[in-house]
Amino acid sequence: MLKDRYDNPLSTTSMAACDAYNRGMELYFTAQPGAEAAFKQALNHDPDFTLAHVSLAREHHVHGDGHGARAALAKANAVKGNLSQRESQHLAILTTVIGGRGDDAFEAAKAHLADYPRDALIASLCMGVFSLIGFSGRPGREAENLAVTASLTRDYGDDPWFLSNLAFAQMEVGQLAQAERSIEASLAGNSRDANAAHHRAHLHYEKGETAAGQEYLRNWLSTYDREGIMHCHISWHVALWALATGDTETMWSIIDSAVDPEQTLSPPLNVMTDLASILYRAEIVGVEVSQQRWQQVSAYAQKCFPKPRLAFADIHAALAHAMTGNHEALSKIIRDANGPAADMVVTLAEAFQAIAAQDWPLAEAHLTSALGDHARIGGSRAQRDLVEYAISHALLRQGKADTARLLLATRRPLTAISAAMPRAA
Repeated sequence: MLKDRYDNPLSTTSMAACDAYNRGMELYFTAQPGAEAAFKQALNHDPDFTLAHVSLAREHHVHGDGHGARAALAKANAVKGNLSQRESQHLAILTTVIGGRGDDAFEAAKAHLADYPRDALIASLCMGVFSLIGFSGRPGREAENLAVTASLTRDYGDDPWFLSNLAFAQMEVGQLAQAERSIEASLAGNSRDANAAHHRAHLHYEKGETAAGQEYLRNWLSTYDREGIMHCHISWHVALWALATGDTETMWSIIDSAVDPEQTLSPPLNVMTDLASILYRAEIVGVEVSQQRWQQVSAYAQKCFPKPRLAFADIHAALAHAMTGNHEALSKIIRDANGPAADMVVTLAEAFQAIAAQDWPLAEAHLTSALGDHARIGGSRAQRDLVEYAISHALLRQGKADTARLLLATRRPLTAISAAMPRAA
């Protein structure tokens, strides 16, 4: 029987379809372009290859193409025949995920992995800051992410893809020495894994290694295809380091060429959140940001995320709406906040509303209440520094510079405090 790259049997008799499917999964796991074409090639060889339809659906899903994801999933369910139990459950879980029922999918995925731990696509749904755990809205999700990831160590061993995910989980809870060993082993196994390169960038960020991180990512990014799903976000990391060193010319060049919605090919979630974040982080250190740039983000957020449903997207959309004075869109997020972290969305949206009104005491009050476990909104520690830096800015505007520095030194001791402080402060 033909098998996937993790030795799971596949219900296809076409070697060509199997090879194309495994090639597609390799490209998917390493965030390299070409996965969609590979899955379609697999289906050309075997139109009834259910898991190829499923993987194609997931590829569309992570790119923010809901219509394409649902269409591919419908074909998967239409051709399902004599599937193994693993494949049937695999299909059911992805159907639940793409249907937007995250809690149900996570419980099913955990049960599935108890029997089939090397079903890597299902495992990937449960690992990382954009996973079913990452977007669960549950308190303590960083520790939960590490616990679930570490539980698979015996099953994946020194697999580079797994070690990359383990490294990210470790660094998100502050286990930086362990994370460094994991990510170096991962990159030794596959230096062109875009996710692994991204995770190494996070390690540099968490350790405050601005120059080393900037040099590493610039070199790595120079040979990464613009069609790669991580191109925008990896570029964002380089732009952040340029901002931290005061090189605003490079920062704007990267934003305009790789993060701008009209230029990038990356998913809307990355584009909108990265752009809103870096514009605000630029403003709080004294860089002038035009209203035109904020209006672009606000309009893009309304187009791509018209209804509040995902906390991580909603809080960045709220920031953009607040900075442009788009009171109607901002009020909609506050009024209609939805999902398990809806309370955090309301708190942060009201904080950004107060910031736009320059009501610094009110902004401080809202942001302070969000500090307890803002991991609930999703995203990485680096991305959620937006909250840490926003409260520092509110404190500075009230003349509380010592309190702002103490907060950053206590909560983010290794990251560069200068990245959150105005040049003149």
